[in-house]
Amino acid sequence: MTKEKPFIHLFNTQKGYYIFDVNTNAILKINRGTYDLLKKITSSQAISEELYKSYCEDETIKNLKDNGFLSSKKVKEVVHPYNNILEYYMSRNIKMITLQVTQQCNLRCEYCAYSGIYANREHKNVKMSLETAKKGIRFLLENSIDTEEVNIGFYGGEPLLEFELVKQAILYAKSISEGKKLTFSFTTNGTLFTKEIIEFMMAQDVMITISLDGPKEVHDKNRRFAVSGCGTFDKVIKNLDFFKKNYPEYFKKIIFNAVFDGSNNFNCLNEFFTTYDVIKDCAISTSEVAKEYALFDKSNNEDYDAQLDYEIFKMYLSKLNRVNERNVSKLVLEYYNNLEKSLVKERKLRTQLSDKDHHGGPCIPGAQRLFMDVNGNFYPCERVSENSEPMCIGNIDKGFDYDKIRRLLNIGELTKESCVNCWAFRFCTLCAAYADNLDELSKKKKNSNCNFVRASLDKDLKDYCMLNEFGYRFSDDSAFELVEV
Repeated sequence: MTKEKPFIHLFNTQKGYYIFDVNTNAILKINRGTYDLLKKITSSQAISEELYKSYCEDETIKNLKDNGFLSSKKVKEVVHPYNNILEYYMSRNIKMITLQVTQQCNLRCEYCAYSGIYANREHKNVKMSLETAKKGIRFLLENSIDTEEVNIGFYGGEPLLEFELVKQAILYAKSISEGKKLTFSFTTNGTLFTKEIIEFMMAQDVMITISLDGPKEVHDKNRRFAVSGCGTFDKVIKNLDFFKKNYPEYFKKIIFNAVFDGSNNFNCLNEFFTTYDVIKDCAISTSEVAKEYALFDKSNNEDYDAQLDYEIFKMYLSKLNRVNERNVSKLVLEYYNNLEKSLVKERKLRTQLSDKDHHGGPCIPGAQRLFMDVNGNFYPCERVSENSEPMCIGNIDKGFDYDKIRRLLNIGELTKESCVNCWAFRFCTLCAAYADNLDELSKKKKNSNCNFVRASLDKDLKDYCMLNEFGYRFSDDSAFELVEV
């Protein structure tokens, strides 16, 4: 008798014991005895005859197997579903292009990809020509036949250093895009706004994201002017006051992005974004210092993590009507949104894994956020390095290099042995950037991120089940009730 182990992940909360069944995507609540038995089976290197007999004769396990659960099936070939239609898809479905209008910036932010802690980039006094920008815009429109709405983003360095180029690019795009819904966006450090810039952006309904990391002592620690070395908080706030006073309706559309440095005090950050008058009613997106290309790891301090966890706990209590939503930090709302997206909206029940499949993580490189640098070279998105040989997927004159795109798309093939045996296969968040060593795609580097992915998913599963245990139901959760056996 072949002693096949079920392909599952076991976890428990304070109130229950659970299986995440990898083949079906189901979350199953089970009794403690069955949980302990499955724990022994899945953790044993060599399963004894006595243990396997107990497993086969357990009534709950029989019931689960009869209903299609506890399969041992695993993916045999790691290949992305879009692999065979890649050329067709990329020629018709490009949704966005981000133009790197300059590699120069008037700031030198401590954590910036161009400012020293990364192995990949540096500020250079180079900018994109208008002709290259026009080529990029035409490329987007010509390769988005099946996409009703496309976006053109502007990136740096600091894109407002090249406002005239941005302005001409926007007007050119609008002049040749009849029949296509066109939107524009850019991220800025907020120091260069003028009346002319604001009024042009408002007239064109450009989506603006402004970088603001917190109160003066926090913001100025990392975000400083290049020439003087002085902090930029006072200048940014002065510009925001002018913006809000003179263009209040447009100001409401601004999104602020806060890069959180875990060496700071989270409560201090929360109080600032909740109570500081000019921004307290604005939308806030948050991110942590990117680590894909960092030369060293900048870990959070214990107080920061404890304060963050407490705010997340309060947020979950608000979902159970135990805490008023007014007392919940808007800085942690994305944790709930990500949980709902992953385990409710995108978790589809299946019968079993396919023979051919690919782990979650990689988008179709270039289709979602095509990035074009100042020289017209293509990259999957703005997060990857322009100095990376594997990440350069073509250029504006020659088009896409589909061989390189396929390698990035099928990054799971690089780590096939570990991927096909990973219970987090469908929920993996690792794209090729996590394997990029600038010269090659590294199996070792990609695998070094796997424990974090599994730990994050394990936490999400526990949070999801905890909310269910206390009676909370997600808005779109009718198809995903916990199966209790």
